[in-house]
Amino acid sequence: MPKVLIIYYSKTGNTEEMGKAMEKGVLSEAVEVVRKRVEETHVDELPGYDAIIMGSPTYFGTVTAEIKKFIDESIKYYKRLKGKVGGAFSSCGIIGGGGETTNLTILKAMMIHGMIIQGTFDGGHYGPVSVGTPDGNKKAECKELGQRVARLVKRITGEDSKKKPKRIHKRDIARQAL
Repeated sequence: MPKVLIIYYSKTGNTEEMGKAMEKGVLSEAVEVVRKRVEETHVDELPGYDAIIMGSPTYFGTVTAEIKKFIDESIKYYKRLKGKVGGAFSSCGIIGGGGETTNLTILKAMMIHGMIIQGTFDGGHYGPVSVGTPDGNKKAECKELGQRVARLVKRITGEDSKKKPKRIHKRDIARQAL
């Protein structure tokens, strides 16, 4: 079964709430997920996952020092994360506070690793950005990104093709013909 890692730093709890919503999205697609704070995560865990979704509060228009340190340490696995799915999310204090640039910082690192990026088309194109505490709409956007990452991981790993085909009975075919 594919595995997704949701890793984040959260000082006020806003980014953590977004991570929880993403976790619900991944679980709704029947994909294994681990949600952890960056402080509780070791870079050596990265190769064990099929997808990595990373989140950070926005500090001066970019990721926190904790997330940046983790990204820098991930160079140990340069080219060995190739083909894994990646996604990003962030929180910030004001509109225009740098949430998108924070997401782009995460996504650039993932692309350098050769990861396949899953974005969104509703809301934050580079990944969800919450201004302050995430509301119901922002949590729904986070859940959707979790679902999209999980679906993509299933396609890439071939897990979606392992579904048992639905058995069709002759009587069902006869009913459909009516």
